[in-house]
Amino acid sequence: MADKLKKHGIIRKIVQASWGLISNSYIPGFLKGTIYEGPLKKFCVPGMNCYSCPGALGACPIGAMQSVFDARRRKFAFYVVGFLATIGLLVGRFICGWLCLFGLIEELLYKIPTPKIKIPEQIDKPLRYLKYIVLLVLVFGLPFFYRSSYGAGDPFFCKYVCPVGTLEGGIPLVLLDEGMRAAAGALFRWKFALLIICILSSIFIYRPFCKYICPLGAFYALFQKVSILRMHFDENKCISCGACSRQCKMNVDPVKNPNSCECIRCGDCVKACPKGALSFFNAPREKRDANGSN
Repeated sequence: MADKLKKHGIIRKIVQASWGLISNSYIPGFLKGTIYEGPLKKFCVPGMNCYSCPGALGACPIGAMQSVFDARRRKFAFYVVGFLATIGLLVGRFICGWLCLFGLIEELLYKIPTPKIKIPEQIDKPLRYLKYIVLLVLVFGLPFFYRSSYGAGDPFFCKYVCPVGTLEGGIPLVLLDEGMRAAAGALFRWKFALLIICILSSIFIYRPFCKYICPLGAFYALFQKVSILRMHFDENKCISCGACSRQCKMNVDPVKNPNSCECIRCGDCVKACPKGALSFFNAPREKRDANGSN
């Protein structure tokens, strides 16, 4: 069982890393300190990935949602929201577990051998709602309604909070571009401090950004219980050993809530179950029995 889990973890990290390399494969950007502005930038990638990363070939979905709000007429981001909603309806938070480069970085930081912190449930549970507030206020609300004296809105989350943008875009551009280094001021220092907090907390807490802050994870979570890719639990196979819930680092009990909004579809619980009571692709037992009797 341990070997199966280890192999599964390695495969998932290879997929995460490979997607990160593919979506950030614009080599000239890293050589010249520039940003790719070709036709692919018209499309957003499904996971968190900074538009301003020198290697980024696509746009960030959260940045895209904010930037396409028309500065004066307040047009809604129907294309971006529709694209992301389709992904959510298909796979829920699978993107978080398998295609998010920043999630991979958090996981690797958590592997550093240090004492780990388990947030008490009475604190952890309310904190999980913070990411929905971030989505509603910083991604939708303020960029849509707030206007500067120039009549333009601000991408509040990307500009003032996002540690992904600081790591993938801000730091590389500051290092590669002398003009950017000279222009870096209080805002960059603020975001750099937030990134350091995120990095340090990731050493002790499993994927804290994903659990408590990420607005994209919050958006996909809205579709988790109705997505086509769903977790199926067969109670007839379950022996109540608790292996699945012990394995879940997102603090989900798949027996009680197999399609929890906090599940990132990593599949560790499926591999940990000794009796195969959990699965992603098999229809529920009662449905199979019903189909077989027709």
